[in-house]
Amino acid sequence: MAIITFKSNELKETGQTLSLVALATQMAIEHNYKILVVSTNFNDLTLETCYWEPGKLNRPVIGTQAHASVGVDSGVEGLIRVLTTNKTSTEIVKNYSKTVLRDRLDVLLSPRAEKYDEYIQLCSNYPEVLRMADRYYDLIFVDLSSRMRAEEAQNIINVSDVIIVNITQRLKNINDFIELKETDEFYKRKNIMLLLGRYDSHSKYNVKNVTRYMKEKKTIFAVPYNTLYFEACSEGKVIDFFLKLKNIDENDRNHIFVSEVNRANDGIIYKLQELQMKI
Repeated sequence: MAIITFKSNELKETGQTLSLVALATQMAIEHNYKILVVSTNFNDLTLETCYWEPGKLNRPVIGTQAHASVGVDSGVEGLIRVLTTNKTSTEIVKNYSKTVLRDRLDVLLSPRAEKYDEYIQLCSNYPEVLRMADRYYDLIFVDLSSRMRAEEAQNIINVSDVIIVNITQRLKNINDFIELKETDEFYKRKNIMLLLGRYDSHSKYNVKNVTRYMKEKKTIFAVPYNTLYFEACSEGKVIDFFLKLKNIDENDRNHIFVSEVNRANDGIIYKLQELQMKI
């Protein structure tokens, strides 16, 4: 149905991965969608430790006779090998992903390549992986690595339906984005959404002021900093965190966090509907 890619123009911490995890997890719990989260990171297990305790994740191993002939071992590397044989089905990506919530949320783990050259070679196959995944899943959330080369990153952007640009409340980052909007037509596209990660509503650079400062016509969304959520992300307990807050009271300290995550997800759904109407 749709590929939603999260990207950032900064190498520094923007909260991109944890924002994606929050939105994708809540979307899977609250909506009747089959969702795939795709990690494209190089030597970074941030996304994986959100769902599995460090050291306790067993990467998927495909040991069926049907796959043995193509020398498949696991994860995205194994999936890419199978795709090159043309022996695929609509569920092939699911077979190489790790289930988080049955029939709701799967994760295609980051490459295991230890050398950057090997990683880049794998990255060239992501557009085909995403196109195949789009035949089975309703929504695909892609965590676009800042370590990826521009060419490979652009190829992923080209197959994406919505691009969520992650910015911070740092003034330099805000000014850099303003300059990008003025010099690069890409950032004026209708399928661009803006998201403030690790958001602090008490900052002078809150959503309202940033929107005014940037003279931005698009709605700017935010994923607030939440201590319990960030702890859950380091302990592999994100699912537990969101399930406990499923029927949250408005007086709960976590209510604002959940409300903003839901607001961003509503924005994604609305954007997809808006884009579909214009086709």
